[in-house]
Amino acid sequence: MQRVTIDLGPRSYPILIGRGLLDDERAVAEAVSARDVMLVTNEVVGPLYRERLTRGLRGRRVETKQLPDGERHKTLETVGRVLDALVAARMNRDACVVALGGGVIGDIAGFAAACYQRGIDFVQVPTTLLAQVDSSVGGKTGVNHPGGKNLIGAFHQPRAVISDTDTLRTLPERELRAGLAEVVKYGLVADADFLDWLESNLPALLALEPEAIAHAVRRSCEIKAAIVVADEREHGARALLNLGHTFGHAIEAAAGYGEWLHGEAVGVGMLMAADLSARLGWLGAAEVERVRGLLQRAGLPTAAPPIGAGRALELMAMDKKVLAGRIRLVLMSRLGEGVVTGDYPAAALAQTLASHFGSTA
Repeated sequence: MQRVTIDLGPRSYPILIGRGLLDDERAVAEAVSARDVMLVTNEVVGPLYRERLTRGLRGRRVETKQLPDGERHKTLETVGRVLDALVAARMNRDACVVALGGGVIGDIAGFAAACYQRGIDFVQVPTTLLAQVDSSVGGKTGVNHPGGKNLIGAFHQPRAVISDTDTLRTLPERELRAGLAEVVKYGLVADADFLDWLESNLPALLALEPEAIAHAVRRSCEIKAAIVVADEREHGARALLNLGHTFGHAIEAAAGYGEWLHGEAVGVGMLMAADLSARLGWLGAAEVERVRGLLQRAGLPTAAPPIGAGRALELMAMDKKVLAGRIRLVLMSRLGEGVVTGDYPAAALAQTLASHFGSTA
């Protein structure tokens, strides 16, 4: 078992990474100290792993709320179902919500925990690569709105994250590839050496070789931990973690949540960020092609849906990084170094949007 710590003073917590952690009663006991537990999962993950995790929680009162699977259920209505279950089980402020599943379950369960009785403990048990390297870490919780992705939510740090890498073996290949987009993101914004490593080890990652997967999860979490500790509530540097997300969220909203996986949309968004960075003179054409080639080798789409530049800009204007009416974007001054900026020519952004989304009719 490997350990990465999110050092937030009295709210610090461990990220436990390794094989077979669902069956490690000591790891589960370290993460979950509450007597009363609400286990939140979905109809796909629950039948696979609920019983194994529950064995590690013996001696506690464990109630389960099983939700439908899919991004389209990441709504306030679904959060309400979790809150209803907590009330029906008469859970108090010393209870703990345990999120067993991917990023959607983690976001829903974490937001419910943030809201219930003004905030109770929760623990993340991510079962997808995307959740293990990104969404389970850092305390962002929330749900979508028809007007935009993740518009309703709260910062609420977990007590612990348990990343059992064996759970990735039941992950559909498309989900695995989508998770790799977030891994690539860390290399592009913060670690050129890690980017080099990813290019060399991509076949091992796609084959789920344990050492390669463990390294990718650990290094991703180390990078995110450093950024979160420096800027927990995204007033500055933490926005770097949104490389590709402003473009990607527009894709998800326009296509309908669930049509594109989050990582797929982010992958295209990162390529668009590279395109705009090149138009600003920060990247060369060869570097943009390097990004495109890595995404293609990972089996990720690199062509955006033809939603039109105007519609894309309208959706991007609802992004949480918009300040004083200006869309701040995460771009790259070079590969391995991200930049958050609203200082770019509007014409350059328009050219990137038209090139990828198509011109407005």
